Amino acid sequence: MSVTLGLVGFGIMGERLLRAALAHDPAVIRPVAVWDPSPAAAARLAEVAPGLPMLGSAAEVIARCDALYVASPPSSHIAHAEAAFAEGRAVFLEKPLAEDLAASRRFVAAAEAAGRRAAVNFPMASSPAVRQLAAWRGEIGAPRSLTIEARFGTWPRQWQMGAASWLAKRAEGGFTREVLSHFLFLTRRQLGPLVLEERDATFPAGDGAEVAIRARLTAGGVPVAVTGSVGTTDRDETNLWHLSCERGEIRLRDWSVAERLAVDVGWHPAPDALPNERMRPLVLQGQLDKLAALTRGAPQDLATLREALEVQEVVEAILGG
Repeated sequence: MSVTLGLVGFGIMGERLLRAALAHDPAVIRPVAVWDPSPAAAARLAEVAPGLPMLGSAAEVIARCDALYVASPPSSHIAHAEAAFAEGRAVFLEKPLAEDLAASRRFVAAAEAAGRRAAVNFPMASSPAVRQLAAWRGEIGAPRSLTIEARFGTWPRQWQMGAASWLAKRAEGGFTREVLSHFLFLTRRQLGPLVLEERDATFPAGDGAEVAIRARLTAGGVPVAVTGSVGTTDRDETNLWHLSCERGEIRLRDWSVAERLAVDVGWHPAPDALPNERMRPLVLQGQLDKLAALTRGAPQDLATLREALEVQEVVEAILGG
């Protein structure tokens, strides 16, 4: 029987997942309702999915669905998730889990104790490029060091300016939470537990989000160097996850391009490499398959609440929280 999907929050991430759900096999998962208090969101929904209702509250969406996707601002994540849990629904959360780290810890502990069906949308859990990196790792020996780098022309990125009211602010936004968290999740999955050893973050005057960070940590004992900065590229963004091993080097470039260093050839991409704009819909299809499995109680490997909490703890430590 098809899993019914409700969405709370219809900003950029909500629209992306809805488009993926509309393109998905309806015998597996199908969207049934959305709630967002913004009139602009209602207008966009009418364009993207005519006939899909924009309901009057999150509670009404929860009543209609088997699984709830929470893509509202972080300060509201836990309240929506707990309301869905109370009705026996599965929950798929955007990260971070909450604005407040202590609240995130309490939420995860309670959800684990109650055996809630919940996961967090770190798309690298379903990335073909990440699968390729894992396959190459089996050929190049033990890891020696990792570097993670993210650069942005502006923050928020141009396509995120509609959410600048919170993405540009220190309390909930910033690129460390929004972008580097994905690469920390990837690092945790590939190498092991994260331990922060040194950090520094630069903030503008007022309540603006960070403009630069630097951190040194270990992942399963492997040294990791992380840097991020705003205004240091003429592109909207560029990012790199670069792993050096005993017998070779591999990297993930610009979210979706897996590359391997070859002697006398240089970096060459995987045969099926795609730019992120083309890879993203495929990744979200994989995420939705796994969300359907989670809802049914079947095995899947979406990011767990515990993994998301571990990433959030490192992110907030990097930011000085």
